[in-house]
Amino acid sequence: MHTRHQHLFKTDLRRLRPTQITVGYAEVEQKRGLWSGMGKAERQKFLDSHWFPAVRGPGDNFYIVDHHHLGRALLEEGVDQSFVVLLKDLSMLGKDEFWTVMDHHQWVHPYDAKGRRRTVADLPKALDKLTDDPYRSLAGEVRHAGGFPKDATPFAEFLWADFFRRRIKTAQIQRDPDTALQKAMTLCHSTEAAHLPGWSGEAAPLAS
Repeated sequence: MHTRHQHLFKTDLRRLRPTQITVGYAEVEQKRGLWSGMGKAERQKFLDSHWFPAVRGPGDNFYIVDHHHLGRALLEEGVDQSFVVLLKDLSMLGKDEFWTVMDHHQWVHPYDAKGRRRTVADLPKALDKLTDDPYRSLAGEVRHAGGFPKDATPFAEFLWADFFRRRIKTAQIQRDPDTALQKAMTLCHSTEAAHLPGWSGEAAPLAS
């Protein structure tokens, strides 16, 4: 369905193709909670202002390059329609060339829950097929707690997730999430994290 904006389309959320393999389920649940707390008018206003940026690819598929957590949350809340804003039309390209261009623009992040790069054939075909990466959830919690700001770098929070993956054990996240978060907050202000997007420098010592 076209709107008066030539690059804005209303489409079925179930048709949107992910450009990543994982999400943080904890962040999906947080977004579900926000949605469930809205009234009908507020929900409509939210949908009208939250567009999914996407690239049109082979087979006339829309590949979204952001808001995967929101899309998954809306689907689980029974929402089936939303707006897509078209970033680029690459539907004329063959699959191999399409993914080369997507990779060049950093519009695809084919890494699994262990931080391993996979092939684009391993990307899920729908938002409800995205798998959980607990370190992506941890990175989201750290950002919400003020550890680092939201950054325009593509898939920035996955870079933080991989940083934490190498320094915090999965068992600690599962067994003692509060301690894992505290450790992540300390790490995010260390010089070890200086190469990551949004790093804000070492934390100032507490006054005595």
